[in-house]
Amino acid sequence: MVSGLVLYSIASIYLGISFIKDKYKTKTALFKSWTMFRNVLPDLLAIMLFIGLALSLLTPSLISSIIGGNSGFLGIIYSTIIGSIALVPSFIVFPLGHTLVQNGAALPQVAVLMSTLMSVGLVTLTMEQKIFGRSFAYARNISSIIMSLLFALIIWVVMT
Repeated sequence: MVSGLVLYSIASIYLGISFIKDKYKTKTALFKSWTMFRNVLPDLLAIMLFIGLALSLLTPSLISSIIGGNSGFLGIIYSTIIGSIALVPSFIVFPLGHTLVQNGAALPQVAVLMSTLMSVGLVTLTMEQKIFGRSFAYARNISSIIMSLLFALIIWVVMT
C-alpha cells in the first residue's frame, strides 16, 4: 500500500514536470495511454475473471495430489500444462508454491509450475498477439516453456 502511494506520487510529480515543460506533448501522451488502456481493458478483465475462477476451483491440495513427489516426469508435464494456462502475478504464485510444497508437492513440479505461471499465458496469447505481434508472442511463450522445463530439470538434478 505504501509503495503504491510512493510510486503514484513519483508518477504525479513527473507528470506535473512534463506538463510544465510541454502541455501539448503531455496531453497527447495521456490521450494515447488512455486509448491503449481502454483497448486492453476488456482482455484484462477477462483474464482477471479467469484467474479468480481457476484459483477457486484448483485448490492447492488438488494440485498437490496431481503433482506430488511420486508423479515424476508426468507431474512435470502436468505442471507445465496447468501453469501455461494463464499468467499469474508473482505475489500469488510464491505463496501458492510454498503451500504446494507444504502439502507434499515435489520441488521440480512446483518449480516448473511457478515458472510457467509467471511466464507463459495461453489465455493472454491473443492479447499479446495484438500488442507485440503473432511471431513474437509465440516465440516468447515457447521459449518460456523451454526455460521452465530446463529450470525444473536443474532443480530435479540438484535438489533430489
